[in-house]
Amino acid sequence: MKHPTLPSRALVVGATGAAAAVAVVVAAAAPASAHVHAVPDTTAADGYSVVTFRVPNESDTAATTSVVVQLPTDHPLTYVATEPVAGWTATVARGALPAPVDVDGVTVTKAPLTITWTADPGTPGLGVGQFAEFAAQVGPLPEAGTRVVLPTVQTYADGEVSDWADVAAPGAEEPEHPAPEFTTTARAGDDEHAATVASAPVAAQSAAGPGQAADPLARGLAGGGLALGLAALVVVLLRRRRS
Repeated sequence: MKHPTLPSRALVVGATGAAAAVAVVVAAAAPASAHVHAVPDTTAADGYSVVTFRVPNESDTAATTSVVVQLPTDHPLTYVATEPVAGWTATVARGALPAPVDVDGVTVTKAPLTITWTADPGTPGLGVGQFAEFAAQVGPLPEAGTRVVLPTVQTYADGEVSDWADVAAPGAEEPEHPAPEFTTTARAGDDEHAATVASAPVAAQSAAGPGQAADPLARGLAGGGLALGLAALVVVLLRRRRS
């Protein structure tokens, strides 16, 4: 089973970088249609992607204190690594799958099942009018055309829970609480073909082909004959006038 050699994003940040690892933005007025999004940096099948979960706080009174993402079990993501976020603790829970699944020729019976981000005690969590981004590198991604659905549960400090788990049928309107998802695409290299360069020998061409000028000697003889003819005509005309 393949594992990523170089993660798409750094999984370790320094003390200064950690403060900026979570993108928290104070919004003047959060749109009513805001919901949790999953934004992958790549969707190529059989690859590894850094998926960023963009989580808005939709409460007018309470902070978000927990975000739990459910991972697929029919096409498990056997590799999961979370990016550190200042003020939050990430936990990846692994467990038995409902049924064995073949992944890259290997029968998998256990895999990561959930990722949980929890606000550290004494921290404000995700405040009113803010959103945050939580990232995890996952893989390998399933075959092209697979919908990777990632239901997410968002819990607030006052006990309110937003369950982002509704899955819309293809072509249907977006549900009220849509589950974050993305669709995989062709694996890297499937659509790339080596270019072939065809070369043909250049045919030798005649130095005196059709439409080209005649040989210089022939041109000279023709010109001389024309001059002699004109001279003879002049002599004949002069003799006629004298007679």
